Amino acid sequence: MQRTMSFRNDSKTLYLVATPIGNLSEMTPRAIEVLKAVDVIAVEDTRVTGKLLKHFEIENKMIVHQKHNEQASSDGIIKLLEQGKDVALVSDAGYPLISDPGQSLVNKAISHGFNVVPISGSSAILNAVIASGLDTSAFSFIGFLPIKQTECRLKLSEIENRQDTLVFYEAPHRLKKTLAIIEEELGNRYICIAREITKQYEEFIRGDILTIIEELDEVKGEIVIVVEGRKQIKHDYLNIDLIKMVQEEIRRGMTASEAIKYVSKQSGVNKNHLYKIYHSN
Repeated sequence: MQRTMSFRNDSKTLYLVATPIGNLSEMTPRAIEVLKAVDVIAVEDTRVTGKLLKHFEIENKMIVHQKHNEQASSDGIIKLLEQGKDVALVSDAGYPLISDPGQSLVNKAISHGFNVVPISGSSAILNAVIASGLDTSAFSFIGFLPIKQTECRLKLSEIENRQDTLVFYEAPHRLKKTLAIIEEELGNRYICIAREITKQYEEFIRGDILTIIEELDEVKGEIVIVVEGRKQIKHDYLNIDLIKMVQEEIRRGMTASEAIKYVSKQSGVNKNHLYKIYHSN
């Protein structure tokens, strides 16, 4: 067991500093104080963080810590801590480590006995969840889904039965394609798309996936997708009953695919489950 009291020892400290996700007014006084006090600030992009530091008149040295040099940079930062320097880690926006570099560094700092201290601030995840209108009692942050469609579908199949709210990041140019895959794998759930949070064009788009896909124009900016969890099925269906329901809709003129989708919506049973049992029959 390792037990560390951050402010009651002589060890040097790695600070994990959250930065604004858009509105600079959300930079906390403590974050400014820490960034002014440390010896070195590790950043993803010196141009992005440079603007932030200039705005708050912070002149401390910056070093680059990003995905492409994460391992080597982590070793270098550990050496700085060993030399008696305090270091702050920031990402371009929001919290370090959340879909951003830093995990390796934190693990190494902990294993070497250094303090690891989080400095609170803006979070796109939390902002999107609490404003979504969806259940906030339990939620899972998934991050970016895999770009490859097969891997994306596999990931969604792994989480399709979760009843907690699901939270994703997505790039604007992939939004509609990703929504279509989510609908195919998880069903036509209620969602909220949070865009450009805290910025001038902040927007929340709420509704079921199919309606949003049909009506949504091209969007820009930073995007968070909040998806309702799987609802508990109110009725227990035997597989044979589900197959009969699909067959009945086919007799009425639907294709097998249309019938499976229709019965999925009516029964609350996952579409992929229906597909498997129907075609294995």
